[in-house]
Amino acid sequence: MKFLFDIFPLLVFFGSYRWAGGNEDAAAALVNGHLSGVISGGAILASQAPIIIATIAGIIATALQIAYLLARGRKVDGALWVSMVVFLFFGGLTIYFHDDDFIKWKPTIIYWSFAAAMVIAYRFFGKNLIRAAMEKQIALPDEVWSRLNTVWVLFWVALGLLNLFVAFVLFKADTNAWVSFKAFGVTGLMLVFFIAQGFYLSKHIKDEA
Repeated sequence: MKFLFDIFPLLVFFGSYRWAGGNEDAAAALVNGHLSGVISGGAILASQAPIIIATIAGIIATALQIAYLLARGRKVDGALWVSMVVFLFFGGLTIYFHDDDFIKWKPTIIYWSFAAAMVIAYRFFGKNLIRAAMEKQIALPDEVWSRLNTVWVLFWVALGLLNLFVAFVLFKADTNAWVSFKAFGVTGLMLVFFIAQGFYLSKHIKDEA
């Protein structure tokens, strides 16, 4: 359930993009009718409507996540706050300039923000964020925690670079392909990473037993 909660904005983004892509004229009329005051030039083309609708829906979905957690009296994870701020900034630029290049940068900025936070916490404050998140559930040697922290940093950096490659090189003129990669490609890579991490951790747990 937590995994579904975490990817809720992504699912909303993808679903909204697909709906708007199949109803471009209606989506453009919706945007132009309600957001003309916050759009450069006062209107968008029908072909630009899907990414605008998806961006708005994604921002709302992220805000709903935060509101839900606050209403339940639960702590809002720092990563979710980062996601909200970055989504608002790059999403706002995407909506105003009706240019999907801005929203394509959003995943990379988030991934690199995670990597930077982990490096800063470890190097300057002596805190391993992966250990802090997982040590209540699992006991590992110090060197394994350190290695795991490094692997996560490298994963976030690589994922950010991959997003830029897919968005601006591989599928430079195909936003549809980038959205599909964001929804399924990145999710698949993360699942593979989690599984690989599970195998790695189980090996060390067995060694420690």
